[in-house]
Amino acid sequence: MARNDMRVWQVERRKRTRHLIELGGLVVKAGIIELTNDDRDIIYGAMLWIAAKLQNYEGEHARDLWAAKGKQAFDAERHEVHKNHRT
Repeated sequence: MARNDMRVWQVERRKRTRHLIELGGLVVKAGIIELTNDDRDIIYGAMLWIAAKLQNYEGEHARDLWAAKGKQAFDAERHEVHKNHRT
């Protein structure tokens, strides 16, 4: 493998790793770890349920509802951080 090819591979691997860590962070941020007592079967089952929900006829509605809820939570968090920085 040429040196340049190796570099591209490493950059892509780091991007993928960062993406996976960010997704795991969302699981932690949502409180899922504590609520499930870190039970991987429950967490995976819930994710499968979400995926099934997104694939059925209610998928678009669920996507819109969850996106709005997530945006609201992120906005509230940003507001709280901004408020704490001012004091």
